[in-house]
Amino acid sequence: MPNHGFYFDQTRCTNCLTCVVACKDWHNIPAGPISRIRIKTIEEGRYPELHVSFLLQCCFHCARPGCVEACPVQAIRKRGDNGVVIVDPESCPGKESCGLCSKECPYDAPQFGAEENAKMQKCDFCVERLTQGLKPICVAACPMRALDAGPLDELMRKYGGVRAAEGFTFSSKIEPSVIFKVKAKPTQGD
Repeated sequence: MPNHGFYFDQTRCTNCLTCVVACKDWHNIPAGPISRIRIKTIEEGRYPELHVSFLLQCCFHCARPGCVEACPVQAIRKRGDNGVVIVDPESCPGKESCGLCSKECPYDAPQFGAEENAKMQKCDFCVERLTQGLKPICVAACPMRALDAGPLDELMRKYGGVRAAEGFTFSSKIEPSVIFKVKAKPTQGD
């Protein structure tokens, strides 16, 4: 099974949030707490030696997703054809009744709305676009080309195999399907 994943280039991301807006628009997600994709700002140091980088946060469609194992009603599953982890919101018992998926995901991928007993939702890799041979909408929208997506083995051949980045720790237990180009910290005198 080809496991699909993301590539994120920290050297290109400017935190413009076009990916976030495009995702919300594509999936008709109203303004509010739900963002299937997020960009985290990481700041270190003190002026004049300040380092700022950005980090992609979404579902990384792990090889062995803990959310799938944690779901007591099998509302979350990993597709056999492309490795995308999808959720059936109709089967989800909801945040107040369960919420076990969010406790098992170290990357905060499961999202819940503000409504009573909100159902889980998360990045679905724009699976309807994927079946048409298209990239996820966040990738298509990124003006800096900081994002790419596709079969993980192809991404690794194209971009290398860096699996950790500033603010992100790779879990060998669940194996998130993401690779990075890391933004290096400046050295003294740069």
